Amino acid sequence: MHYYFAPMEGLTDRVFRRLHHQFFPGVDRYYMPFFSPTIHRQLTAREQLELPKADSVGFSAIPQVLTKVPEDFLWMAQVCQDLGYPEINLNVGCPSGTVVAKGKGSSMLKDLASLDQFLEQIFENSPLPISVKTRIGMESAEEFPAILEIYNRYPIRELIIHPRLRSQFYSGKVDMDAFSYAVENSANPLCYNGDIRSLDDVRMFQARYPQVPSIMIGRGLLADPGMLSGGTNIDKLEAFMDALLQSYLQEFGGSRNAMFRLKEHWSYLFPRYPGCEKLWKQLRKTTDLSQYQTITREFFARVRG
Repeated sequence: MHYYFAPMEGLTDRVFRRLHHQFFPGVDRYYMPFFSPTIHRQLTAREQLELPKADSVGFSAIPQVLTKVPEDFLWMAQVCQDLGYPEINLNVGCPSGTVVAKGKGSSMLKDLASLDQFLEQIFENSPLPISVKTRIGMESAEEFPAILEIYNRYPIRELIIHPRLRSQFYSGKVDMDAFSYAVENSANPLCYNGDIRSLDDVRMFQARYPQVPSIMIGRGLLADPGMLSGGTNIDKLEAFMDALLQSYLQEFGGSRNAMFRLKEHWSYLFPRYPGCEKLWKQLRKTTDLSQYQTITREFFARVRG
């Protein structure tokens, strides 16, 4: 089984990926939060930092692209090939309202003729193999067979399926019937993504779908960064969060943005530790670095008992 870390905008940036790989083994591949190329065909300074040469990273990382314009996708694919990446991932799953309003992400599932034309152009011309991350439809699971039929026309390196509708965002149950349909009918290798929160979830998935070689995990690994190595050791978690803080202080040149970024991570971590609700409330409110550090030290001391 291969384990992938899902791309999560504003969370799994290059700083996080590097430190997670350093502290917590088990992830075979990290997918980068999406790049959205524009008509200017130029990476911003920030994007250049997020997309270094592949051989400088030290672990497997795959760029993801969010676009509805074939030429923009192909430009980005060439950039990624030039930087040494072995694959490029197409985002056909993002449910964000701003993304959907621009006809990107999961919005591409609304017009299958246009999706088909887009895929035809990029698969004919891409210098890199393409994987696709998708949802099962916009409003109804009945949309999925026709969507899968489109995907089956192309040599997708790996079809990563998050079996939710766009309308669900990240709530409600995943549709395992739809995923089972994909297992039975996909012409391409599959990867499952959705609501894997523990090693028990991994084992149950493997038992049900032994023919599926890959799982992508997002929120589960944010909440339990050491899940794939048997669980998150509290000492290692403290060292990891301290390293993130120091790296983000340097990255952002100040404490305000560093703490803002880290509070997003803490929002996934705190629910795993009962009895720390008051500390989480204090942490959410603080804008003072020394107070942030005092609260987090108290959190780790409390968890250790």
